[in-house]
Amino acid sequence: MSDSPATGTGSASSGSTPSVERWLTACRSAVEGQRRVFDEHVGIEARTHYDGVGEGGDNTLVIDRLCEDVFFEQLEMLAAEGYSFTAISEERGEVRFGEDDSASHTIVVIDPIDGSLNARRTIPCHSLSVAISTGMSMADVTFGYVYEFGAAEEFYAERGSGAVLDGSPVRIDDSLGDGLEIVGMEATRPERMVRVADEMTDRVFRLRTPGSLAVSLVYVAAGRFDGMLSMRGCRSVDAAAGQLIVREAGASLSFAGEPLEQAALDLGARYHVAAARTASDLDFLLSAQALLE
Repeated sequence: MSDSPATGTGSASSGSTPSVERWLTACRSAVEGQRRVFDEHVGIEARTHYDGVGEGGDNTLVIDRLCEDVFFEQLEMLAAEGYSFTAISEERGEVRFGEDDSASHTIVVIDPIDGSLNARRTIPCHSLSVAISTGMSMADVTFGYVYEFGAAEEFYAERGSGAVLDGSPVRIDDSLGDGLEIVGMEATRPERMVRVADEMTDRVFRLRTPGSLAVSLVYVAAGRFDGMLSMRGCRSVDAAAGQLIVREAGASLSFAGEPLEQAALDLGARYHVAAARTASDLDFLLSAQALLE
C-alpha cells in the first residue's frame, strides 16, 4: 500500500461512497480513454513493449501501464470529490485515495486489460474489469463492471439488482435445464487442457477459449456459454467483477468449492474459478477442474 494517500476535497461527506451511477461514469470514461490508447498503438510490434514487472507478478506491457493510468485518472477525480477508497490493481498493487483511514472503506479492484496477450497480438477480445467492494473477499463485492472491447459490449451488476448487458437485464433461462453445449476455458496451456478435456468428452459438445477470464464469466451470465472454468489459479483482479455479474444473472459459481468469503481480493490470492448455468453442471465442471490439482 502506498505511504502517501492521494487526497482531495469535494462535496462527498465523510465516509460516503460513490453511487453506482458515479462508478458507471468513471468506468465509461476509462473505456473511452483506453480506446485512445489502443488507437495510438496499432499493430503487434507497437503493442509489444514492456515496462517492468507489475505488483501482480507479470511482465507489464506499456499498454497495460497506460490503460491503468487512464483508470487512475478517474480515481483521482473521485478522490478530488472527497471520496476515500483503496484501489487494488494488477500493476500498482494497493493504493489508498482520500483521507478516510477506516478499515471498512471502499475497495476498488481493477484489471485495465484482462486478456493482455490478446490485446498485444491485436486479437480484439479483451476487457476492462472493475469491482467495487465493502471488504476484502468476493462475498463483499457490491458492483461489477466488465467492458469487452472486441464486441463493444458493457456488462455490469449491482448486488441484489441483477445483471445488465448494454442497458438491458440479463437472466439465466431456468427452463433450459442442464446441458453443456459450449464451455469456456481460460489459462489454456495445452497440457492442462488435455487433462480436463478428456474428462469432458461425454458431457461437453464444444470448448471455447476467449483469452479473457472476465469475458468467459460474463458470457455465462449472458447465456452464451453454458459454463466456464479456469485451468490455473486466477487473481482477484481477473474475477472480482465477473463473478458478481454471473451470480446476479442467476448462474452458479464457485472458487474451487470454497465459500465466497474465503476468496480474498488481495493480489497474492490465487484460486480456481468455475461457473455454469445450473448447479449440477457446475458440480461436473468442478470435478473436471479438480484433476488439475
